[in-house]
Amino acid sequence: MKPDSPTTLIAALTESPIYREYERAFTAATGLPVILRPVETWQLPHHGHAGENPFCALMAEKSRTCAACLQTHQTLSESARTTPVTVSCSHGMAETAVPVRIGDQIVGLLQTGQVFRKAPTEAQFRRTVKLLQDWGVTTELTQLHELYFGTRVVSRCTYDGIVALLGIFSQQLSAVSNQIILQRENSEPPMIQHAKEYIAAHYTEPLSLTVVSKAVHTSTFYLCKMFKHATGINFTQYLSRVRVEKAAHLLLNPNLRISEVAFEVGFQSLTHFNRVFKKIHGQSPTDYRAKLPRG
Repeated sequence: MKPDSPTTLIAALTESPIYREYERAFTAATGLPVILRPVETWQLPHHGHAGENPFCALMAEKSRTCAACLQTHQTLSESARTTPVTVSCSHGMAETAVPVRIGDQIVGLLQTGQVFRKAPTEAQFRRTVKLLQDWGVTTELTQLHELYFGTRVVSRCTYDGIVALLGIFSQQLSAVSNQIILQRENSEPPMIQHAKEYIAAHYTEPLSLTVVSKAVHTSTFYLCKMFKHATGINFTQYLSRVRVEKAAHLLLNPNLRISEVAFEVGFQSLTHFNRVFKKIHGQSPTDYRAKLPRG
């Protein structure tokens, strides 16, 4: 199996029960749309999805305004690589992207918005009308006014809280992405499946490629070659992912010290554990635990 591309991972994530339930709950609770999208896309993320702003839906049907909206999303794509970023579109509405990452790799962006963070004014509306006229957009003024001022207004404090919720969810999606990578079993040789089963049963022990190759009755060289071909990552990387994901689960227990978690999942050095965990999750075990929801 080839390594999962961001597009493949996004497709798997958006089909996962945890994403579908969160998307439904997020829109029901906030009234805002949310979408997980690739970093690079030439489509309007929210168009046709639940919670889409009717004003934005109208603009999406017009070629010039659609192009302006795509430019806003491109700005988010370029800026939201490591931290959440909020920008305002040509009509004064907020749009936010939160990155979903696996270590140094960005998988995609969680995006929400299409709201005002303070009540719009008539002067602001007139500027929007003038801009649309300059773009050659002809829309009945009464309808435009109704849709524009019907846009939801969310205070900055509340909106910051919504963005924080997306940040927490992005951490969960990062963990799910790692699990997807670990669980891909498409057309894997039985030998690789047996090797994975052995690793799952013995990951807390000192494991090496030699130990596992003996357990599955093959040579170290052949297992090394086949493991990389079948999974897209080498034996050491796979073992590290297994141990780190087990550690991420144990970190939910506040009564366990980080050093205890490290040794529990098979790491022989706390320094090594911290380094590998950060490489896979993009942050230290301490920072990861601090961002976990309480209770």
